[in-house]
Amino acid sequence: MALALFRRSRAHGSRGGAGFRLPLPVGAGGVSRTVADPMGQPLGGADVTVTSTATQRVVQRGSTDPFGLFCAALPPGSYSLMISVDGLQPHHETLEVVAGRTRPPVHVQLTTARPLELPPAGTWLFDPPHTAIRFIARHVGMAHVHGRFTRFEGGIRVGADIEHSHVEVRIDASSLTTGNKTRDDHLRSADFLDVDAYPYLHFSSNRFLSRGGAKWSVQGSLTMHGVSRSVALDTTYLGVVNGGYGQELRCAALAKAELHREDYTLNWRSMLARGIAVVGPTVKLELDVQAMYRSHDTPTPPE
Repeated sequence: MALALFRRSRAHGSRGGAGFRLPLPVGAGGVSRTVADPMGQPLGGADVTVTSTATQRVVQRGSTDPFGLFCAALPPGSYSLMISVDGLQPHHETLEVVAGRTRPPVHVQLTTARPLELPPAGTWLFDPPHTAIRFIARHVGMAHVHGRFTRFEGGIRVGADIEHSHVEVRIDASSLTTGNKTRDDHLRSADFLDVDAYPYLHFSSNRFLSRGGAKWSVQGSLTMHGVSRSVALDTTYLGVVNGGYGQELRCAALAKAELHREDYTLNWRSMLARGIAVVGPTVKLELDVQAMYRSHDTPTPPE
């Protein structure tokens, strides 16, 4: 609502000068930025995230308009603002918001990001304490259900040519948890994952495809509930560092995919007809991965 008001106000005022005025809700302060690419051209679609420094919670998330403008109304306080675009160096700043005050838009010009160092060739094994496999599903007629799998094993075999790399992960289906025992027992039952008959979910890649910058498509086969289907993981590579208690060489990535339950013979319509309350027909899967370098001598991930 406030963002719409800001944009309407912008149409009646002068861009970026003294005539630029943003109407504010009572007690709020205003923040505005104009974002440009390395050539100085307005950059629409840049991601902007505003986080409270007091609570570390994201309070505003949005993107710049076609003219590179972002505006937000915020409660008074201290904030961290980040502007990011794939392939460009992110912009970070801290700011103070004062009630009833909006300064003219601050101009931010992003620069070209340095390419991330690719991981060395060899075997990398997932580090379970620093890796999460999560899922989000919409409960029929209700809110989203958030869950995760707590037991899994796998790794990445990085090739000398990164596009010839291979990822493998095996997930213990019975380790599913959503924080509700009754629901978890039902999801493990024969109505859904049927963990007694199909104890594991298994993903094996067959192709790494560069999407430019830090973006990759990791394509392969996911086996669940006794059925295998092709899946493409939308993957963001996060880099490689020396870290951890033993200063191990680590790499990290975030991968996402949307699964259709009926592809795995989990027929939600028949369950509804039987009066079973179920999650919706699609499930969003997210793998937040850290892997440790174990060289070529380490056994490969599970078959």
